[in-house]
Amino acid sequence: MPFILTSKNLGKTNTAEIGGKGANIAELINAGFPVPPAFFVTTDAYNKFAEENGLKPKIAEIIAKIDFDDVDSLKKGADSIRSLILNSTMPISIQDTILDAYRNLTYSEDTGGSSFDFIKGGKDLPFVAVRSSGIAEDAKGASSAGQYETFLNVRGEKNLIASIMKCWASLFTPRVIYYRNKNKQSQDTSISVIIQRMINSDRSGVAFTVDPMNPVEGANHIVIEACWGLGETIVQGEVDPDHYVINKRDGRIESVKVNEKRIMRSRDLYSGLTVIKDVPKDKSRVQVLNENEIVALAAICKKIEDHYKYPQDIEWASEKGRLYIVQTRSVTTLESKKTKALTGTPILIGLGASPGIGVGTVKIVKDISELGKVGKGDILVTKMTNPDMVVAMEKAAGIVTDQGGSTCHAAIVSRELGIPCIVGTKSATQLLKDGQVITVDASHGRVFAGEVKLETEAGKPAELRKTKTLVKVNLAFPETAEKGVRADGVGLMRLEHMLTKHGYHPIEYIRQKKEDELIKIITDGVGTVAKAFYPNPVWVRSLDVRTDEYANMIGGDKEAKESNPMLGMHGIRRSLVDTDILKCEFTAIKRLYEQGLDNVGIMIPFTYDVSEFVKAKEFGKKFGLPDKIKFGVMVEVPSCALAIEEYCKAGIQFISFGSNDLTQLTLGMDRNNEKLNNLFDEMHPGMKFLFAYVIETCKKHGVETSICGEVPSNRKEAVEFFVNLGITSLSVNLDAIDKVRGWVNEFE
Repeated sequence: MPFILTSKNLGKTNTAEIGGKGANIAELINAGFPVPPAFFVTTDAYNKFAEENGLKPKIAEIIAKIDFDDVDSLKKGADSIRSLILNSTMPISIQDTILDAYRNLTYSEDTGGSSFDFIKGGKDLPFVAVRSSGIAEDAKGASSAGQYETFLNVRGEKNLIASIMKCWASLFTPRVIYYRNKNKQSQDTSISVIIQRMINSDRSGVAFTVDPMNPVEGANHIVIEACWGLGETIVQGEVDPDHYVINKRDGRIESVKVNEKRIMRSRDLYSGLTVIKDVPKDKSRVQVLNENEIVALAAICKKIEDHYKYPQDIEWASEKGRLYIVQTRSVTTLESKKTKALTGTPILIGLGASPGIGVGTVKIVKDISELGKVGKGDILVTKMTNPDMVVAMEKAAGIVTDQGGSTCHAAIVSRELGIPCIVGTKSATQLLKDGQVITVDASHGRVFAGEVKLETEAGKPAELRKTKTLVKVNLAFPETAEKGVRADGVGLMRLEHMLTKHGYHPIEYIRQKKEDELIKIITDGVGTVAKAFYPNPVWVRSLDVRTDEYANMIGGDKEAKESNPMLGMHGIRRSLVDTDILKCEFTAIKRLYEQGLDNVGIMIPFTYDVSEFVKAKEFGKKFGLPDKIKFGVMVEVPSCALAIEEYCKAGIQFISFGSNDLTQLTLGMDRNNEKLNNLFDEMHPGMKFLFAYVIETCKKHGVETSICGEVPSNRKEAVEFFVNLGITSLSVNLDAIDKVRGWVNEFE
């Protein structure tokens, strides 16, 4: 891969090369949206830099010593790593390639050329925005708002190289290291950097293609917030922006709220640096966008949502009357979150930015040096949060700030974390006192003294916090992926239904020499799911079709007649004999990895002996599957459960109980026999023994554990049993995600 790429032939799937933010910018440029031109410093450039400076082993050694529950330990480790990076040398070959691309990024009148004609020397070097782009950044479900660094109004070769180095170093800020550890992501990762021509913004802001405060009832709204100068002032929560609501269906403006905007960021005329200054009094209460501009911007945002087929969080800017899109990312929180209003007299009122109710002890944080004050269950009170506060925000039962609007950092991150948050109170840090117990009703923007009885609506998932035990989803059809993205990943992705919906028995593709068609179906189908859930894992079960299944499909009549298909030729035992199917599956998954979708894992079904797993993995290696791909097994056969230690020693990285088949084979009864329904019990003492033995053995070897049968979707006592055993995740049916997450909250 080259050190520099342009947007040509790149798009939203190229996260491995140019990161999530970069992939979205390339996608927008190639789709014809008004985006400032850009080029991308690839992940290979960072990897080469890290390799030549011997950084990776040094970084790994520092991270191994970090206590992730200790804010000071985390900060010390992060500071050491960033110092290593910033004191290293960028290879000349990389510098030369970057600077050549920079010199070619000339400015023009429509992107601010005349506004810096006063510069006496080096007129050919434009101002640029230097934006970090992490591999997992801006993916659906990824809580990455503000994690990495961005530098605006950068000009000159030395400044550009220095800013890129700082972006690379931001791969190891405390918040990013903590986030990866919490979400079990590898710390050995990479980063891209976007070099984008700088818009000298006279106006800018943020737009959501759903109402971020009420994404269900507000699904047909576009919300735009606007301020003078650069949009960073909104994101930092330093200004009360104008707030416009547009009907997505007909483009009609439904409401306009003009607020007093006291400060702004802009490029200094003489130094070229970004400065903060007061908004002139004659502009502070003036509407930023006129009605025609509001409608025009809303139309662009609607087209972007239509292009992605998913709600978007968009940053925009305007210069000399022309609108530009600076970046876009998927909206990460789309659940309904409502509570009944608490009764009583509030002591403080603000904007409810992340709905929910929290009770706790006030901890006032003046700056990041005081983050250690915040313990689990406290209420974090601060002037305005910044990305470095995420470590403390995750511990809090609620957040209250002086400043900010519905699209500021505190609002976005709190919604992603599911933490009640009130912003824009103006005086929380003065009125509230350290040690004071308060109740935060963030659904209605009110703070009450003491503990007020919670009156939440039954059955709403809004009040559910993230849990240690992950709740994943079982999927068979890619079309349903969007309905399940609130889950923590896909614990079972079945291939059978995806293939048979085209009318053919899965094996018939091989018989008719339609391997390319089969590969495309798998690549497209699994790819749709992997993109929707990225970076959360998607465990794909290799084909498992019994000879008596799908008999009515084309080619189904050619299957062998077996006296007991349940115990016959299916699962991995068949795939290791008829390897063409396995070859097609592995080819499809290999292609997904080449597209940057490295969240796909392979799950081997119906294995009875460790040799089957070893052969399948060797086949994949021989066939060119990347080493980093995760391999696991379905525990469906008692011999697999009893020999699980051998599988662990052979290198499995995860297991998932197929409780339906495991129960049949353990209890010796057909679950489809209605006469045995009253006897068939997945929680039989014999089953509990197998579950416990497998989970304990896997924990000893660092292997992830899950269950994807029907039992966790339907039986509360079973969920309690697995949570108490310390299972890594529960994978449930689409309609059971919120119910099961509620059960897990209760038992944890």
